[in-house]
Amino acid sequence: MICVLQFDAASVAVLERMLAAGRLETLAGLRAAGRSVDLETPAVDFAAGAFHTLYSGVELGDHGLFYPFQFDAAVQRARYATAFEAPLAVWELLAREGRRSLVLDPYESRPPREWEGALACGVGFRDRVVLPRWSLPRSAGRVAGRGPQATEIFGRPSVGELLRLRGKLLSAPSRLADAALRFLARERFDLAWITFPAAHLAGHQYWDLSQLAAEPEGDARRLLTGALEDIYDAVDAAMGRIVAALPEGSDVIVTSAVGMEVNTSRADLLPGMLAAVLAGGPLPEGEGGAIWRLRAAVPPRARRAVANALPDPVALELTSRLELRGIDFETTPAFAHPADNQGYIRFNRTGRERDGIVGDAEADALAERIEAGLRSFADPDGQAAVESVVRPADLYPGARTDRLPDLVVRWSERPATLLDHVSSDRFGRVSRAGAGSGRSGNHTPGDAWAVLSSAATSTSGAHPDPSASTHPSGSGHPSADAQPGAAADRSPQRAPRLADVTATIAARLELDATADLPGHPLPSG
Repeated sequence: MICVLQFDAASVAVLERMLAAGRLETLAGLRAAGRSVDLETPAVDFAAGAFHTLYSGVELGDHGLFYPFQFDAAVQRARYATAFEAPLAVWELLAREGRRSLVLDPYESRPPREWEGALACGVGFRDRVVLPRWSLPRSAGRVAGRGPQATEIFGRPSVGELLRLRGKLLSAPSRLADAALRFLARERFDLAWITFPAAHLAGHQYWDLSQLAAEPEGDARRLLTGALEDIYDAVDAAMGRIVAALPEGSDVIVTSAVGMEVNTSRADLLPGMLAAVLAGGPLPEGEGGAIWRLRAAVPPRARRAVANALPDPVALELTSRLELRGIDFETTPAFAHPADNQGYIRFNRTGRERDGIVGDAEADALAERIEAGLRSFADPDGQAAVESVVRPADLYPGARTDRLPDLVVRWSERPATLLDHVSSDRFGRVSRAGAGSGRSGNHTPGDAWAVLSSAATSTSGAHPDPSASTHPSGSGHPSADAQPGAAADRSPQRAPRLADVTATIAARLELDATADLPGHPLPSG
């Protein structure tokens, strides 16, 4: 049996600090007994796209799924991600060969088309966008239990809202461990994949308290400033309970597909910046970014109440239709695609978009014009707001690059939570509507890693020499003289990648699909 424990969107910096302090005993023990690797990840530009690569072993350019709400060129609007075909997750590959999987809370995933075993989402907590409630078979939902609603609502949160969320996220890992232990006691599985998304949402909301209108005091301040590490401790304790319950000889992989750090995103400002560049000069205040203006005008609590009153499919459809509201595609050559971290720009291309107006001969000139214009914008202190603008088709080639944006805007690596505007000598000032996403933390361009170990050989509480690296993946890449852990393992000539996690599982379980996967099995511990 292989057990994958997804320490979702864990901050490498926070893990390093906690490991060095003698905390996170489960992770430390698995590291001490196993082998650790850093992984190249499409989260450099597409954090949400990394999850489909992790689960399927298919590279981003070949699946093209990168955000919960994506543009559908055939209908000329954004749609919820389940409208697009997704690659088979590893548990679907297992099902094709009659192998059984236990899957709990797969983040940014969807119910599989083929399955054997028990699968449930929304166990630790529910988010209608990234963790909707579903189970296969339906009885698995009764065994797993039902987590509380904790859908992330963009905008400035209140102290009370963050305190209530803290309680939900602190208890979520234990709910997942309870469910996993119930299933493991009932039946045998070839694969157990348990995701701990509490760490993910905690990183967004508790990186610091800069998103609050006023600094909390007393107990509230203490609870909120310590929330992120407290939730990481809860994840580690839950992982320890699961590892202790695994069958003898089980392999264990702990992994994170994306990282977390301070929020540097200016994505909510991009619609206004792009509109000014395309217009060739300053626009009236408030132009661009209709959905962000709506979010600023309606308090998060009111938007949450409206969404909770609607069936989830209706709420998702409403959001998708609002994402690009107000764009006149008959005259718009490029538009800011929905985003909450890096900025995404899609061209309205003839032959690709239903109502496309930009021909092949015009696309390169348009890209150069947009890049030059965006790079002219600066933060209030005069420093550049944009680090670079890249073309993902060049970086992520594959069969589904047509789903990807035409440009990715990489922002300056400086905190942006308190930013109220950007400005350009040529294109004027673009002001933030409200508090933007309201996140104090966001994803890093990298920081994916995996620890490959064994439930039988891990040593709880074992910590590395204090003089050694405390990166969660140990020293980074496997040493050149390390012995492979299985006959199927091979040392690739390239750096390890996120897609290699599924390739590793497929090789260890000797799946027929192994040869069709682009990844390389990772050497074991």
